Amino acid sequence: MLAFTRLSLARQFMLASFVILFGGMFIIGAWMARQIEQAVVDRTAAVTALYVDSFIAPHLQNIQDDSRLTPEDIASLESLLMNTPLGQEIVAFKVWNPDGRILYSTNSALIGQTFPIRHQFRLAFTGEIHAEISELNAQENEYEHGIWRRLIETYAPVRLQGTNEIIAISEFYQKTDKLDQSVRTAQFGGWLIVGAASLTMYLLLNGLVGRASNTILSQQNELREKVAQLSELLTQNGVLHNRVTLAASRATALNEQLLARISADLHDGPGQDLGFALLRIEELAETCAACNAVVNRNPAMNDDFNAIQSALRSAMAEMRVILSGLRLPEIKSFTLRETVERAVRDFEQKTGSAVQLTVQNSSKNAPFSVKIAIYRLLQESLANGFKHAPGASQQVIIVGTQTELLAEINDNGSGFDPNAPPAEGRLGLVGMRERVEILGGTFEIKSTPNRGTLIRAQLPLNRLEMNDD
Repeated sequence: MLAFTRLSLARQFMLASFVILFGGMFIIGAWMARQIEQAVVDRTAAVTALYVDSFIAPHLQNIQDDSRLTPEDIASLESLLMNTPLGQEIVAFKVWNPDGRILYSTNSALIGQTFPIRHQFRLAFTGEIHAEISELNAQENEYEHGIWRRLIETYAPVRLQGTNEIIAISEFYQKTDKLDQSVRTAQFGGWLIVGAASLTMYLLLNGLVGRASNTILSQQNELREKVAQLSELLTQNGVLHNRVTLAASRATALNEQLLARISADLHDGPGQDLGFALLRIEELAETCAACNAVVNRNPAMNDDFNAIQSALRSAMAEMRVILSGLRLPEIKSFTLRETVERAVRDFEQKTGSAVQLTVQNSSKNAPFSVKIAIYRLLQESLANGFKHAPGASQQVIIVGTQTELLAEINDNGSGFDPNAPPAEGRLGLVGMRERVEILGGTFEIKSTPNRGTLIRAQLPLNRLEMNDD
């Protein structure tokens, strides 16, 4: 079976179809032989019945009187069996009475003996002619069995002339030579026809299957080549994906470094200059106010100084807010839980609002880029909720596994239509989505007007991490 399965489809079909077609040919030939044999036997039975009614029965009419045959009847029977064409084909002949006693036999030693009544004998006494190929195993066939291997055995009823009363059973034995010859001839002819038809079908089917198999093999080879190419492309894609992930992780960290540098530069440069200008404006405003009061000239100048001073103070406060947003707290050494808690605590301190925080199974070794993304995500989403749904309660749920981090931020505020285009200049949701997806995560917003808002983000934790140096 293993060797068969290793063959090509065409060879498997050729072998299987050969066994089926030629096996069927032999079965059909055997069936035809059996049918021919039975037909010949039935024809023999019909001829025998006609022979009995025409020639044998008239010499058996005296059986009704004394259950024996007269010498004249015996002589007539022997003459019929020796001098007629059918009689020359009969090798043995018996006449039975209803009790199973042999009244006449070509083997005189059997005359007068009684034997068990067999099934064929009973059928004949019901008026049926029965013929079969006998292996001569019955007790009364001992003599015939010693000479022939098998014979055609026919039982025919003998009726009282002019009535349907059965008075005896005649039994004929004929050789099977002609039968065997007829069967062999018909069997050979049948096998020859079936064999030719089977061979023709076999060759045609093999031609068709052979071409189909070649097509399949060609397609399989092409498919293997394409699979190999696809596997190579998948490998390359995996390498490129890892590179993109690494680049995204580095870009996230570098972006925060750039923001921190911008914050430092603003603080050390324009911030210091703005603070110095504010200090000097305050001194000049006091001097000008005193001078104007003494000489009583241009009192509106003092108002101008006050306006400039207010503008500088407002600019200074705004710059501090901007700087606080640009600069990320030092979270590189934090665990993921500490990062989340820091983001929530900073928001609560700035707004005075309370946030319900739940952290489950948070990883202690999350990549730095993931910690940056989750901090910014919480910072932006909580600020949006506070701004657009003032007074609404906010909840943060963080669930970590070995491979990913799930973050959910929801509120019970007024909600909005997430499919509506963002207002001009408002890029908070877009920025949050990009921060998550650039690291290979998924970002989802669910919100319905008057039913609150849910922000859900999943971030992978098994991505390549950049070198912290």
